[in-house]
Amino acid sequence: MKFLADESTDFPIVKALREKGVDLIYISEISAGISDEEVLMLANESERVLLTADKDFGELVFRLKRINKGVILYRLSGLTNQEKVQLITDAFSKYLDSFENNFTIINKTHLRIKRFP
Repeated sequence: MKFLADESTDFPIVKALREKGVDLIYISEISAGISDEEVLMLANESERVLLTADKDFGELVFRLKRINKGVILYRLSGLTNQEKVQLITDAFSKYLDSFENNFTIINKTHLRIKRFP
């Protein structure tokens, strides 16, 4: 499975996932400043699950019905980078096969997977 991290994704998370062998493209490295719609379009075209801290993608996916390969939204404000990295890498270790074609929310206390209709 392949992933695309938008600009809201903390670089330590990107680095840690890559070190674990995750195929991940980081928007900040290839096309900084593009719109959320363009990010989602790029994720779709490259068949990548989107990793983001930007809740606007929830509106694009559910209310506006934008087609996508999957979204992982993490809500971890107030945590250190090390704590964020630990939670995200743990989620990838345990739930990697569940991310595709679903909307996953990771917060400080739990992980929730919403299946697309």
